[in-house]
Amino acid sequence: MDLLTISLLISGIHLAVPIILPMLGGLISERSGVMNIGLEGMMLGGALAAVAVTFLTGSPWLGVLGACFSGVLSGAILALLTVTLRGNQVVASTAINLIGAGLTAALVPIIWGIDGTTPSVATVPPLVIPGLSDLPVVGELFGAMTVMDYGAILFAVAVWWVVFRTDTGLRIRACGESAESADAAGIAVVRTRFIAVTVSGVLAALGGAYLSIVALDAFQAGMSQGRGYLALAALVFGKWRVWPAVAACLVFGLADAFALRSQISMPGVPHDLLLALPYILALVALATFVGRSAAPAGVGKEFARA
Repeated sequence: MDLLTISLLISGIHLAVPIILPMLGGLISERSGVMNIGLEGMMLGGALAAVAVTFLTGSPWLGVLGACFSGVLSGAILALLTVTLRGNQVVASTAINLIGAGLTAALVPIIWGIDGTTPSVATVPPLVIPGLSDLPVVGELFGAMTVMDYGAILFAVAVWWVVFRTDTGLRIRACGESAESADAAGIAVVRTRFIAVTVSGVLAALGGAYLSIVALDAFQAGMSQGRGYLALAALVFGKWRVWPAVAACLVFGLADAFALRSQISMPGVPHDLLLALPYILALVALATFVGRSAAPAGVGKEFARA
């Protein structure tokens, strides 16, 4: 019972945010009809860019902008390969993952002259809102939240509103259901998909930046540790809807926080088994719901205007 505290909730949220952000990016991309399993590589690129820019400028806010630029670059590359050149979406996304993992690990010794982990950099500080941090029970929670934590909530609301409540979202979903029908209705399918995939890259990169300059203060090779794949699992579990997928991300984050704290309070349980808890939940979720999920009908299908 000592594990079930407000600090566990805080840790769970901090571990869920870097899953929520790439999940939102994946939702936008796949709702437009482009399968994006390259979220992991995009996260690593954003994490390294955030640390590199923060190291050079001393400002974590410029580091966040650096991560956004990295996301635009990786998202545009994936869009070029899959939307413009009509390459296989699974192969192209896998290439983004491999390049993201390999290139970021290779750049660390080139930039800093050391392997593995970069020097420490400035981090995004908590946002203290007068009055909220003084509230009983939940005050500690609000006192630990940063701009990026609140930003993840705002991004979730914005994605839900744009994709499911606006004409722009209707065009995105039309491209994901039937690109040919959308094209016949006058929708610019290629442009819509290109923008959607690029935006997904930015959101995934922000998830990586959260890991490197909010949760930690440095970049470590492979530091995303499969969170991009957890984001995809949450997306499938949530049936490509925002709030069920966000709930799945929170469950994964809380499971990760519980596993980390259990290493101290439950020394008899194997360490590796505890660390695998979020991924075990992801496998159970996929095995249970993947057959019942209704993916966009046109996801993974290339489009060539006749």
